[in-house]
Amino acid sequence: MKVISSVKKMQSFSGELRDSGKRIAFVPTMGYFHEGHLQLMKEARKMADSVITSIYVNPTQFGPKEDFSKYPRDFERDHQMAESVGVDVIFYPTDKEMYPAGYQTYVDVEKVTQNLCGLSRPGHFRGVTTVCCKLFNIVKPHVAVFGKKDFQQYVTIRRMVEDLNMDLEIVGVLTIREADGLAMSSRNKYLQKIERPSALTLSKALKLAQKLYAGGERNASVIISKAEKLIAKSPYTLIDYIKICDAETLKDVDTIRRPAVMALAVKVGATRLIDNHVFGEKLEI
Repeated sequence: MKVISSVKKMQSFSGELRDSGKRIAFVPTMGYFHEGHLQLMKEARKMADSVITSIYVNPTQFGPKEDFSKYPRDFERDHQMAESVGVDVIFYPTDKEMYPAGYQTYVDVEKVTQNLCGLSRPGHFRGVTTVCCKLFNIVKPHVAVFGKKDFQQYVTIRRMVEDLNMDLEIVGVLTIREADGLAMSSRNKYLQKIERPSALTLSKALKLAQKLYAGGERNASVIISKAEKLIAKSPYTLIDYIKICDAETLKDVDTIRRPAVMALAVKVGATRLIDNHVFGEKLEI
C-alpha cells in the first residue's frame, strides 16, 4: 500500500490510473479508523480497481471552540487497518499542502447547510465542502463513498457535486453501529464509562420514532416530543437539536408525507454525538 503526501504526486498517480483505464473509488476521512470507516473501504473495493482513502484532519471545518487539537490521531494504526481491507493508497497531506500561504478560495453550499448542524456550527460545512472539492480534484475518483451517519454532510456533498457538474458518483452507506446500537464515531472514545448508557438514548430515540412511524404517526412534533422526553430523562445529556426534515432539502416538516429524516445532535458529557434515521428505511438497533 502506497502513502502519498504531495498533492502533485497524488494527482499524477491518479492520472496514470485513469489513463490506464482503472476505476478509482475514494473514501475521504479524518482518520482514527473504526469499523464504520473500514466498511466504507470494503464497499469502495467492490466498486473499483483502485481504492484510495485520505487521512486529513481538516482545520477549516472546526469552530474556534471545537476539538481540532484534541481530535484523535494515530497514523500507524490507521495504516494497518486500511491495509487489512485492501486499500491501495492513503493520501496523507499536510496543512501546508492543502492550504498553502495565501489560500483564499472556499466552496459554500447554501440551503441544505442552514439547518441542523449548520445552526450551531457556523462555517462547518463551508470547510467540509471546500476540503472535499479539493480532495476530489486531487484524487480524481470515479466514485466517492460516504457514511450516512452524518446525513447532512452526505446531502451537502451530493448537492455540491451536482451543482458544480463534477464527473463523480457519490455513494452513501448506512450507519454502522456498535453492538449496543451506538453509531460508530471517532469521538466515541471521549465518552466516560458512566456516560455510555446516556449515549445510547440517541439510537433508542430513533428506534422509538421508527416504531411510532410504523404505527401510523405522521405528526413530526409528536414524534419529536416523545424522543426529547426519552433523551432528556437520562443524565449527562444536553440536546442540541432533534428535527424531522425533508430528506432532500433538509427543511423542517410538520407532517411526514414524503421521504424524511429524523436527525439529532446531543451532547453527552463533553462529547457531541449525532445520529439519524430516514423513516421507512431499515433500522438495525
